[in-house]
Amino acid sequence: MTAPEFPVELDPADTVKQPERPKLLQVLGPGLITGASDDDPSGIATYSQIGAQFGFSLNWVMLFSWPLMCAIQEISARIGRVTGRGIAGNLKLHYPLGVVYGIVFLLVIANVINLGADLGAMGAALKLLIGGPALLYVALFGLISVLLEVFSRYSRYVSVLKWLTLSLFAYVGVAFIVQIPWGTVGYNLVVPHITFNGPYLTAVVAVLGTTISPYLFFWQAEEEVEEVKERADAKPLVRAPEQAAAEFSRIRIDTAVGMGLSNLVALFIILTTAATLNAHGVTDIQTSAQAAEALRPIAGPFAFVVFALGIIGTGMLALPVLAGSSAYAVGETFGWHVGLARKASRAKAFYGTIVVATLIGVGLNFTPIDPIKALFWSAVINGVVAVPVMALMMHLSSHRAAMGDFKLHAGLKIVGWAATLVMAAAAVGLFATWGQ
Repeated sequence: MTAPEFPVELDPADTVKQPERPKLLQVLGPGLITGASDDDPSGIATYSQIGAQFGFSLNWVMLFSWPLMCAIQEISARIGRVTGRGIAGNLKLHYPLGVVYGIVFLLVIANVINLGADLGAMGAALKLLIGGPALLYVALFGLISVLLEVFSRYSRYVSVLKWLTLSLFAYVGVAFIVQIPWGTVGYNLVVPHITFNGPYLTAVVAVLGTTISPYLFFWQAEEEVEEVKERADAKPLVRAPEQAAAEFSRIRIDTAVGMGLSNLVALFIILTTAATLNAHGVTDIQTSAQAAEALRPIAGPFAFVVFALGIIGTGMLALPVLAGSSAYAVGETFGWHVGLARKASRAKAFYGTIVVATLIGVGLNFTPIDPIKALFWSAVINGVVAVPVMALMMHLSSHRAAMGDFKLHAGLKIVGWAATLVMAAAAVGLFATWGQ
């Protein structure tokens, strides 16, 4: 892969300098971290339940959703890179404030519930591994995440998040410890067997709602904005159109790899739980920690340990994305200084929002609130919020007033609207199968 060459007459200061053959880790960034954070402990619980309850019959959903994820996340990244603003900043600029306030409010509520559920799963996983008080571990994980976000230099922090994506391969490794019928896996991957009943349709909706979530849109767009701030030679593309070819190529590769990794890992979680739990009649798994515990007598202690460690690793990756996307959305809505690249003293309200969101997430674990029911409502809110956000993003990215000469091309527009319609159908399906 060779980076596009810029015309010789351009001033080098106006271009993004890249090596002739950039290393993959130099290309990967916002898309990789966004995709990896999608496999958070709450997502692991969803995929474990799917595998335990339905075996291999829902494999096809992971392949089906990949191009839809790639399209909507690439559009999110383009909006940030072209305009130099995140999703909330662009919505505020081009749409009524009432709409923006409503979307951001629901986003923050869903994110905080998700934070609480992820922290609870991480605490439960560590308790399974070493014993001790799960609630203490919940508080420690929350504290570590906040300290890293607030006091780490952005470039160093991003490097840490990139390395944390390696924790996802724990689930690929577990799948090769157990016996999996790969012929059946391949068949169900490409040949859907759709059953029109409540539990099956609810499971499909749950997978789509887990893989295509609003916080991912906000995070990836904002990380593109952060990249512009961190690189002295980079500018928003509306001001530096000569950088577009290289940046769009990078975004496409980054997003495709990140979303591909996300769905590959999700698929392997489904395969592992289908080949072990479902095959042995264990069909009711509510949390990722329950999935890890159920694996111990069936797949052995090593599979159990690797699965549990993966919950902690993916949780540490997801916590800053959930808290950070909330802070970005709130901060841009109210006109604050935002950005993980800023010092805490220069963005007090932004970092304060991260701290408060994480503290509330920790606090939820000390209340009698049922985390499973809370997570269900989080999924409902995400499903409701995703559709209008995606529709507004598609409208925004197709108009010159926002994107200048970088409006979406026909191919990306078609797949982006297809993703929006699929999520709208999923939201309708969620309510249609309510209580079934």
